[in-house]
Amino acid sequence: MIAPMNEQQDWIDVGAADDFKRTPLREAKLGERLVAISYKDGKFGVISNVCNHVGGPLGKGILEGEFVVCPWHQYRFHRCSGEGEPGYEADKVPGYGVKEENGRLLVTSKPVSKRGHLPHEPHPLTRSTEKRAPGPLRVGGISTTAMDPKYPRFSTSEHLLGVALEHARTALGAETNLVRLNDLRFRNCEGYYSKAAKACTWPCSITSMDKTDQLDQVYEMAVHWADILLIATPIRWGAASAFYYKMVERMNCIQNQITLNNKVLIRNKVAAFIITGGQDGIQSVAGQMMMFFSEIGYLVPQFPFIAHSLGWEFEEMDRNVEFVEKSEPLRAGARELVNRSAEMAKALLEREMTRASIERGGRKASKK
Repeated sequence: MIAPMNEQQDWIDVGAADDFKRTPLREAKLGERLVAISYKDGKFGVISNVCNHVGGPLGKGILEGEFVVCPWHQYRFHRCSGEGEPGYEADKVPGYGVKEENGRLLVTSKPVSKRGHLPHEPHPLTRSTEKRAPGPLRVGGISTTAMDPKYPRFSTSEHLLGVALEHARTALGAETNLVRLNDLRFRNCEGYYSKAAKACTWPCSITSMDKTDQLDQVYEMAVHWADILLIATPIRWGAASAFYYKMVERMNCIQNQITLNNKVLIRNKVAAFIITGGQDGIQSVAGQMMMFFSEIGYLVPQFPFIAHSLGWEFEEMDRNVEFVEKSEPLRAGARELVNRSAEMAKALLEREMTRASIERGGRKASKK
């Protein structure tokens, strides 16, 4: 039992002690609030039910040794004192006094220790997206093809993406950047949204907690850097690549900010797509890609994708690779895709700068 400190406490009967002994950890009502009650080795512990991170319900977590593990993001707090795990003791949740009396479990009406937060620098991705610094057009490319990095093969989708980025750089004077998902180490989406809507955070909880996860490069490009995002994918059994879906599942945290907080992270940005493969399914793949990137805030230009497929019946992959590699119409299509996207992106940026200029003028007039 934690003894109450420096304050006269009332004791609240939360139920039969034997009921709480049947489960290692559970939530319980304490007046108008919930607490997390644990039982281990003949001893009760009671702490706040609200995790320090984003408010996860600790009583719905699990008990690992002497620590309650939050079900949302696995933050750990000592089940009796509320202190964080070793090394993070000062990051703590309130603890409560508890005692067993006449077969009943009594808990102090108020915490006997305070909540404590360790200072944390905000993640770089949480910075404002409101202002775009002056400078040349920025065109980012994401290649979603998969291959053995030791023995790389020719990728038709990445080839056309390279043509598009080179045109943006040499003909349009744009800054360009290429991200190959094949080069990044990043974890699959772990379904935090399925646990609770608020458990899906920006940036992704995995990115926030795992410094080795490299999807931050995609977030940085898609949310902060690029004016135009070109996404290239092969067709795999009528669908985009597995890497593509692994990426967009993790990007769902961007859309969830709109759903949960009415916070739009992506404005005045253009997305366009390059789709190639030896099988048909182009319209289906393009439809999914346009829908997803529109839902997170991107706009698409007129004729927003280029594609190539020899089709199911005439699939000859050796000839397919040679065709794409030597096809001037496909290369021209990639360059025109960039031109259309750039025209739209420039119009969006000019509109944004005009709006900002009008707002600045209005603020100056109001001060006079």
